[in-house]
Amino acid sequence: MIDPVTLAVLKGRLEQIADEMDATLFRSAFNPIIAEAHDASHGLYHATTGATLVQGKSGLPIFVGAMSFAVKAVIGKAARDGDLAKGDVYIFNDPYDGGTHLSDFRLVQPFYRDGKVFCYLASVGHWHDVGGNVPGNYNPVATECFQEGMLIPPVKLFRKGELRQDIIDILQANSRLPGSLYGDLNGQINALDLGMRRMAELLDEYGDTVVAQVLVELPKRAAKLMAANISELPDGTYSAEDYLDNDGIKDTPLKIALDLTINGDQMKLDFSRSSEACAGPVNISLSTAIASIYVATKHLFTEVPANAGVLEPIEVIIPETSLLNVRAPKPVGGYTETILRIIDVIFCALADVAPERVNGCAYGTINALSLAGHRKDGSRWVMFSFFGGGHGGHPEGDGLNHGNAPISTATIPPAEILEAAYPVMFTKWALRPDSGGPGRHRGGLGAIYEIELLEENADVFLFGERGKFAPPGVVGGQPAALNKFTYQQDDGDHIPPLVSKMVGIKLKKGQHVHLETPGGGGYGHPHERDPKSVERDIALGFVSPEKAIDDYAVVLDANGGLDLGKTTELRKAMQS
Repeated sequence: MIDPVTLAVLKGRLEQIADEMDATLFRSAFNPIIAEAHDASHGLYHATTGATLVQGKSGLPIFVGAMSFAVKAVIGKAARDGDLAKGDVYIFNDPYDGGTHLSDFRLVQPFYRDGKVFCYLASVGHWHDVGGNVPGNYNPVATECFQEGMLIPPVKLFRKGELRQDIIDILQANSRLPGSLYGDLNGQINALDLGMRRMAELLDEYGDTVVAQVLVELPKRAAKLMAANISELPDGTYSAEDYLDNDGIKDTPLKIALDLTINGDQMKLDFSRSSEACAGPVNISLSTAIASIYVATKHLFTEVPANAGVLEPIEVIIPETSLLNVRAPKPVGGYTETILRIIDVIFCALADVAPERVNGCAYGTINALSLAGHRKDGSRWVMFSFFGGGHGGHPEGDGLNHGNAPISTATIPPAEILEAAYPVMFTKWALRPDSGGPGRHRGGLGAIYEIELLEENADVFLFGERGKFAPPGVVGGQPAALNKFTYQQDDGDHIPPLVSKMVGIKLKKGQHVHLETPGGGGYGHPHERDPKSVERDIALGFVSPEKAIDDYAVVLDANGGLDLGKTTELRKAMQS
């Protein structure tokens, strides 16, 4: 049995290896989505099962959850081929075999010790452009994966330490931005190289046996702690459902439904009532669905270490016909929108029985927006980015204003970086008043973005959500504002026919797109909010005087300030 001090020290050292890998890629990537937004992740994985052992703290948790499936796919590929060797590095982006969507490229490398695989190291990053019908690859009208980009199964990028240039040539030939692809790929290679060196140094210092014991013990303790947390919840079945606006093809809502059962120290998540697979790109693979459950669980039980043990006491039921469990060639490019809804329904299902753990739902869409065209010298440019919104109110306070989606620890790319890299100008970048869901603890505010085109022409697409179904509040909290998108044409501003998704928008120089993102859902009844907090929200411009009266039953005096006496009277009258 390893002693607790050594376990804690080595846990920190192993996490530091993954953190250093994250930092190496973030510093060296060419693509702002990785370099600025940190849309990438690194981790250590089990030598025979591929299970997550350690993850970096700066990368995307959703990647770490899915990467165990990716490593397992490589283990299976190597076993079938029978040619795994020291120095091999596999590369692939197959979303149905341990991936998420085609933009996310994975590199997996075995770490050898004394002629045997000790563990696997893996890197994943969102590349700027990987082909497909639209620049940036979030094709909102795709009906099969081939319209979303190139699909690469697990193949060896390095064979016994020798780089296979032909693989790189194929990858670059299928991208609109081959230079960006090459830079990101090399950043991931360097991150793996650093991780291999750090692992060797750690084993030399502590010994193979001790580190191996730690890698066995960490998941065991996580599973034990997760089971203990589940056992504190009352037995029973708790249900919730939410909706996606549409699939980008047909304007019909898609249901994400959950029946969550607690039985002792075990939890069952049954998504059988969810919609079946759809024509458009909001489907997800099973590995992606499991990864989103992993992220939601970590939000609820923050004290449990982040590794494969988290999911051991949890049973997941998803039918093969579900949009949460598709196979090729069903499109999955918009996976981010669907996994956000999975997290939301898990929060909502537990809101009544574990209110101290849940939050109001976050804004629920990354609003993948692309502007692309050619410069005067003929060179191609592609501005692909995602945008922030409000997080939900929570047991301890108001939600975060203008944060990133809860599937990640990524950041929103700064306006200065985007303006420096592309022929655009942000004419507005501001918090959106009245967008946070009312509650005892108000939901965080969304944002307003307006982007003007400086080049002669550009093609634009948007892949968003929450245009029809607002982010819910919990424990009596109210929904946040809906997502809004408009684009300018010669005859004025237009709204997409499907509200949150559209491809084929043509912009001319001086025209703009305008995006207003949702806030987060509220936590607790709005009439329980401290009137002085509402007064402060009004002063800061977060809440309008009209909304203060309508949503919070706060009465203002003739000067627009708080009338505490009349507010108290009004709230008492409304309760009786």
